Amino acid sequence: MSYTITRAISGASFDDVDARVRKALASSGFGVLTEIDVQATMKKKLGADMPAYRILGACNPQMAFQAIAMEPRVGAMLPCNVILRQIEGAVEVSAIDPAASMQAIDNAELHAVAGQVRALLQTAIETI
Repeated sequence: MSYTITRAISGASFDDVDARVRKALASSGFGVLTEIDVQATMKKKLGADMPAYRILGACNPQMAFQAIAMEPRVGAMLPCNVILRQIEGAVEVSAIDPAASMQAIDNAELHAVAGQVRALLQTAIETI
């Protein structure tokens, strides 16, 4: 099982894809709680150059609330990370597949919620 839902976007700048990702996530009920500019962090901490790479911590509050009610420690696996990374000729967008990541927890009800979150993320990625 793949652990991400991935799509490459050609013909758009990194910042344009970032804006489109945020809009698609919002349309699917997600907010961005955290943002990590990995490229800037690696430059600052290691002096290393790398292509643009950003991690967005996306959260659907209703789904997160349900998951936490079922498994209080599931917060260690939240929010759903979505990455944007510059690749040759495109910007790749990858979202964690929550159905894959939640397999580590033995809870069928939680797996059902993870499946719903996966469907929402899949829709968001497809609409970018």
